Amino acid sequence: MGSLPAIDERSLTYPFARRNESVVDNYHGVDVPDPYRWLEDPDSKETKEFVEKQVILTDSVLKTCEIRDKLREKLTKLFDFPKYNVPFRAGDKYFYFHNTGLQPQKVLYVQDSLDGKPEVLLDPNTLSEDGTVALSMCAVSKDAKYLAYGISSSGSDWVTVKVMRVEDKRDEPDTISWVKFSNISWTCDSKGFFYSRYPAPKNGEKLDAGRETNANLHQEVYYHSLGTDQSDDVLCWKDSENPMHRHIASVTEDGQYVLLYVFRNCDTVNQLYYCDLSALPNGVASYQGRGDALPFSKLVEYFDASYDYVAHNGTVFTLLTNKDAPKYKLVRVDLENPDFWFDIIREDEKDVLQSAVAVNENQLLVNYLRDVKNVLQLRDLESGSLLHHLPIDIGSVTGISARRKDDSVFIGFMNFLIPGLIYECNLKGEIPELKVFREIIVPGFDRTEFQVNQVFGPSKDGVKIPMFIVARKGMSLDGCNHCLLFGYGGFNVSMTPHFSAARVVLAKHLGVVFCLANIRGGGEYGEEWYKAGALSKKQNCFDDFISAAEYLVSAGYTQPHKLCIEGESNGGLLVAACINQRPDLFGCALAHVGVMDMLRFHKFTIGHAWTSDFGCSDKEEEFHWLIRYSPLHNVRRPWEQFANIGFVQYPSIMLLTADHDDRVVPLHSLKLLATMQYVLCTSEEKSTQTNPIIGRIERKAGHGCGRPTQKLIDEAADRYAFMAKELGAAWIQ
Repeated sequence: MGSLPAIDERSLTYPFARRNESVVDNYHGVDVPDPYRWLEDPDSKETKEFVEKQVILTDSVLKTCEIRDKLREKLTKLFDFPKYNVPFRAGDKYFYFHNTGLQPQKVLYVQDSLDGKPEVLLDPNTLSEDGTVALSMCAVSKDAKYLAYGISSSGSDWVTVKVMRVEDKRDEPDTISWVKFSNISWTCDSKGFFYSRYPAPKNGEKLDAGRETNANLHQEVYYHSLGTDQSDDVLCWKDSENPMHRHIASVTEDGQYVLLYVFRNCDTVNQLYYCDLSALPNGVASYQGRGDALPFSKLVEYFDASYDYVAHNGTVFTLLTNKDAPKYKLVRVDLENPDFWFDIIREDEKDVLQSAVAVNENQLLVNYLRDVKNVLQLRDLESGSLLHHLPIDIGSVTGISARRKDDSVFIGFMNFLIPGLIYECNLKGEIPELKVFREIIVPGFDRTEFQVNQVFGPSKDGVKIPMFIVARKGMSLDGCNHCLLFGYGGFNVSMTPHFSAARVVLAKHLGVVFCLANIRGGGEYGEEWYKAGALSKKQNCFDDFISAAEYLVSAGYTQPHKLCIEGESNGGLLVAACINQRPDLFGCALAHVGVMDMLRFHKFTIGHAWTSDFGCSDKEEEFHWLIRYSPLHNVRRPWEQFANIGFVQYPSIMLLTADHDDRVVPLHSLKLLATMQYVLCTSEEKSTQTNPIIGRIERKAGHGCGRPTQKLIDEAADRYAFMAKELGAAWIQ
């Protein structure tokens, strides 16, 4: 069985966690206890003591993982390779991000030409001693004179925006606070930019931003004029009647229009407004102090589909949409005749149209997803007709960078065995010329030692689920391989092939086979695939993932006690739900920053936006969906539940969270950790659960973005050393 204990496993002494049996919520006539409600307060003494005791417990377990130091050493060595992002242009300059190898954060460079000498423009590694201040977003003004950049601390989603002069790299006094879930979009005159912010939290000046749990409400759009105080910024849009809505303002490349996107949650629908900036005689700054919003006009009034700007000629707009097209299409509409829409590129029968970028004045670079691999095409902007296929390898397009006036495009690419390629595509001639501009090389990695296969296995209802399998060449299908199965399955996110130094180390030195399951709930096959794993159909995600694990066993890749499952965020929920439902199928589980309390997630920070995927316990029908799979509410003793099939216990479990995760707040993992340790380990005098259940709680880190390199290495060493010990994987020199 997957949950048999390791032979040398010792019984752990778990910390005591007080249960308050008086906390009971009534949901539509159903009483639901919540004895660890007190763990929702991150600042209470009791919560801090609980966290500290869990840290001590986890450290004691990790010290018994013999390969931990070897793993950290190999990870450090393989992580030490130069990393580059796709270059982008502004004015007559080029900009790109680069990490020399083990720098905590990537550095922003500028150069006057592709052949010019690169200069450091902004190095976030100088902003903190421990590398926990990250550059989370940036935008260069159209004339390339100014850089507006956002920094975040300790992994929090909160961003502070500052402005730098590009020429002499000196900071201006401008400081914009309490920015979150925003972009930065300059007006064409380089006099200022649009951004989105929330009201300052209570005690904002004293707040350790990122540790609070209160809901993010009333996001507003502002315009900041250079050289002014934030208090003088122009309020461009607010919606007091819909406090949960989020808003993004984006200026078109020619500077004529500012577009306003309105999102009510994480669903693939939005409203779209526009404002003709050329019709404002004195510019946006003339609205300072007026208190009324900019004169936006509605283009899309209803939340009936997704609408994303691609290009415009005059008042004729080209948009990417899923309106009556679950695999997306390009449409066109004239602002002067907004009731008449027509297709430019129709929906494909099989491939998902992921993006379209206007280039070379009158052409489109179109990116499709075909069976979870990207395909690039060059098309005519006016007619949508196909001009050329661009020959790229099997894998993922990681970035496309070009302005409409540019006759060359930068394209980022990677797959499981290619750490990174940046192509430059020259569009001057009749046939596009695609050449490698920069190749990312990882010393010590030989891609010819590995193989990648894509298989399609049936889920519970017969639907074929794609899965990538990465292994060393010569692997035998004898059931003796250790496997790591990863999944996500939510929010229309497509999990495409990508390179991971950590997984190379696992394959090379532990013989681990890595598997990526493209389960429903993601965007791999468009809107229908996404909706088939959301709301009342969320169980399909768990069925798909369980079926992928069963396939790996039946096909001879592994056995349950050699199989580890891993997932992050929504994928953390996936892992936790699956070990509740099939504890016998897995030997180990790594659940990162998961949504674990499905009855209360909407009450914290931005959780209310996830009701489009999960539903909400405030509604009776949706409560019954959620209570069936909510990880926190479905922990059962499997030796009682599965008594008819022999002895079963939970697999070895590591729940990972971080103290400044203000996306999926730590209380989710902490409450589940306390619940599992009680129900499975401490509530019986002599527990049958001998596999460890521990939590790794990172300090000065958040949901994942902006985490410095050393923290990434340390966490990977910890979780995979734990996995190796629990699966019995031996080190291969």
